[in-house]
Amino acid sequence: MMSRTPSAEPPSDPSSGPPSDPSSGPSSGPSAAQRPLRVLTARHRHEAHRAATPLELFFDLCFVVAIAQAGVQLVHSVAESHAGEGVLDYAMVFFAIWWAWMNFTWFASAYDNDDVPYRLVTLVQIAGVLVLAAGVSRAFEEHDWTAVVIGYVIMRVALSAQWLRAARCAPPPERAMALKYAGGVLVCQVGWLGLLLLPEGGRGWLFLVMVVLELSVPVLAERRHRSSWHPHHIAERYGLLTIIVLGETIAAATVAVKSGIDENDALGELLPIAAGGLLIVFAAWWVYFVVPVHGHLRSSRQAFLWGYGHYLVFASAAAIGAGLEVAVEQAVGEAHISTLAASASVTLPTALFLLTVWALHARHFKVGVAEQLVLPTAALLVICCTFVGDLAVLAAGLVLAAAVATGVILTARRTAPGRARTTPAS
Repeated sequence: MMSRTPSAEPPSDPSSGPPSDPSSGPSSGPSAAQRPLRVLTARHRHEAHRAATPLELFFDLCFVVAIAQAGVQLVHSVAESHAGEGVLDYAMVFFAIWWAWMNFTWFASAYDNDDVPYRLVTLVQIAGVLVLAAGVSRAFEEHDWTAVVIGYVIMRVALSAQWLRAARCAPPPERAMALKYAGGVLVCQVGWLGLLLLPEGGRGWLFLVMVVLELSVPVLAERRHRSSWHPHHIAERYGLLTIIVLGETIAAATVAVKSGIDENDALGELLPIAAGGLLIVFAAWWVYFVVPVHGHLRSSRQAFLWGYGHYLVFASAAAIGAGLEVAVEQAVGEAHISTLAASASVTLPTALFLLTVWALHARHFKVGVAEQLVLPTAALLVICCTFVGDLAVLAAGLVLAAAVATGVILTARRTAPGRARTTPAS
């Protein structure tokens, strides 16, 4: 997943555009790299040593601030017996965060030249997500989406400006694609502003319509010409955000356990939750990174399905942390919900994470029925753990640990000398 050495891949198809001018890239030599203003041209799809930049890592960390705010509000909603409303608000806020992050990531993979204008516009996008993060609590508690919408619009208009800049010096097919992106993004922002005008009852329907329109923009824009995103770079970027989100999950759960022990002296009640939570997060990391996925991203169709599906990966990973906090609050008597509901707040997002990771890339590298059934079976058993009672989180963690061990054993048996079989191409 984190490899920076290009593997043998098929040559780029003609629709991906010609290689960018070496003189315009950020790594073309000291004099070119130091110029504050450079032409924004497409990078080569098979560029060697393509890796995440410090600006991209900073971008991710700022976005996690908004993810953490959404998780905190989800905890409050579930703990106060408003799970349905809280999950809906969480899904809406998380879509805004994820979609802005995803669009920036794929644009940067194709066009990042790291000059001053590019950095400044990226910082504007970061400012937008911080505005969004500041409005998350009001969106959950008062259904006031003003700050969330304004922050989202700031991020999206800034990205549209990047696409317009990319269109300036691009050849005709690529220019048409960039203009479609810029125009589609701007048109969608008009629709999102409707969330500020419609009554509360109509916002859910408008949200669904706008989600469909937003997801359609890349599909329509790249119908005739594909942007030159880099498979290794994209896989690395998604992997890095997964690590950051899982780290935020551990941090949130740790703070919750510490508070429960300090305020209620409930070590006996919280120890199973802490142990189970660690096993869940460790296993989630293992499952996601067990195979390198960049080789699967060979076409735009595969890339779109894989990239869009990560909404569920990121949202469920962050929700695991929120669920652990809910379980802690319920264990010390601070949440107004049953043990079953508290357990479900952990087991359901965990099962969703397992199923989504299996569907997106793990299944493409599994050989035989036994290997294919490990993650779906684990997801089913995790859901069954919901009914175990106070030990539900620990039981779910043990199930995931057993699933990881089973996967390792099956892979070792398959690849043992004399028994190795050729893994089918993805």
